[in-house]
Amino acid sequence: MGTIRKQTIISSLLVYIGFFIGAINMYIYTKDGSFTLEQFALTRIFFDFAQNMYAFGALGVIPVIYKFYPYYKDNLEKHKIDLMTWGMLAALLGFILVMLAGWYFRPVFEAQFYEKSKLIVDYYYLMFPFALGMLFFSVLEGFCWALQKTVFSNFLKETGLRIFTSVLIALYYFKLIPFESFIFFFAFLYLLIFVILATYLYATQQIHFPTTISRVTKKFWKKMLGMQVLIYSGTVIASIAATIDSFIIAKFQGLAVVGVFGLAQYAANLIQVPQRSIQAISAGVLSRAWKDKDLNEIKRIYKRSCINLLIMALFIFGNLWLNVADGMRVLHIQKEYEAGLGTIFILGMVRIIDAGTGLNAMVINTSTYWRFDFISGVILLAFRLPLTYYLIMHYGIIGSAFAELFAYSLYNFIRFEFLRRKFKMQPFDLKTLLALGVATGAFGISYLIFQDMHGWVGIILRSVLFSALMVLAIFKLKLTPDAGQLYHNFMLRFKK
Repeated sequence: MGTIRKQTIISSLLVYIGFFIGAINMYIYTKDGSFTLEQFALTRIFFDFAQNMYAFGALGVIPVIYKFYPYYKDNLEKHKIDLMTWGMLAALLGFILVMLAGWYFRPVFEAQFYEKSKLIVDYYYLMFPFALGMLFFSVLEGFCWALQKTVFSNFLKETGLRIFTSVLIALYYFKLIPFESFIFFFAFLYLLIFVILATYLYATQQIHFPTTISRVTKKFWKKMLGMQVLIYSGTVIASIAATIDSFIIAKFQGLAVVGVFGLAQYAANLIQVPQRSIQAISAGVLSRAWKDKDLNEIKRIYKRSCINLLIMALFIFGNLWLNVADGMRVLHIQKEYEAGLGTIFILGMVRIIDAGTGLNAMVINTSTYWRFDFISGVILLAFRLPLTYYLIMHYGIIGSAFAELFAYSLYNFIRFEFLRRKFKMQPFDLKTLLALGVATGAFGISYLIFQDMHGWVGIILRSVLFSALMVLAIFKLKLTPDAGQLYHNFMLRFKK
């Protein structure tokens, strides 16, 4: 777990720097006198649209890259590895198909949003360069996962992208460019970080594009294609399930409500930062462990990821929920966004459940049983789509949050049961319950003591007390061995 732990810490730090920059961006997006709710919502729609176009256009190639890269690395010289050649060609072909479908179905798409979300219609074509950049960047990012060199790609995705966004926001906020120019340049941000990552990988001689078909490709192409076809379906299903809310809300309630939901999602997604970091880093490690049939190492990573991610999720959510209402007031966020407070709480529960079940998806995806991820994805989509549609129509954005809670609870339970039955992997123990109890107790104490104190003073005091109680309990109860090892390593370096 040492390599994973070290890169997770570095990546998480970079990601949190990115989230800090993103929080500043979010503040300007949502403060009084800045972007309208509809304009902010349009930027969220760009991400959700691109996520789906990326899922369709990638043709399932990204998991194939980090799954089969160990075989290429062990059998070929670096400059003869042709995996990325075929990966990028597949992505290019996929995007051409997506563009043709987007042109053909444009009237159908626009008809859904013309009445209540006209900005989506006005800027429809600009979503495609944004999607193209996300697709190509994600293919290179998957290759970085395979190389187990994820720090720079994480920096670009989580921090660099937000820095470039900050520049555009500042230009619009200070009225140096109109909104039309802002959204035009916004559409090319992912292409910019793709070019930067590609240049870096090429300059450091970590990526090559040979045109000769290697013996590894000749040997494994049928298995790779079979995996690609099935994972493609699973990826599309997962993407639709993750982004369908925004489009249903935009259709029935308008872009302004999407803006409220977008802020709630952003707040809840803070909880996922460590999980996103460790997923990227663990892909290559788990692929290698499956190749070497090192089941004990896989069990250890899976078990350790569950308790570590649960503790971090509880720590972040506790600080978030203690202070989010006060934070909105002291930062003068547009009052309409307060309608999303209940949604933040429910989505926070979703993120805690997802974090607490650890790397179950990555363990399955890198194993020979990756087909099961497709099956569980079908179940997720079949359950979530009608539930989301019904609950949004009747209860608005809080209904969407509950649909996500029910669907992802079932989804994670199915994957947990699969790993438990198939490989005897049961990652939970008494420390899982202790972590939940500690977080609940620390939250209750911090809230009761400072419930009548508001503003920045209240925010700081609640955060300090809750964080101190959590950290103290983690070490005293030895909830995770990684905490002790981190402290020991830090003290050794400090003494030097």
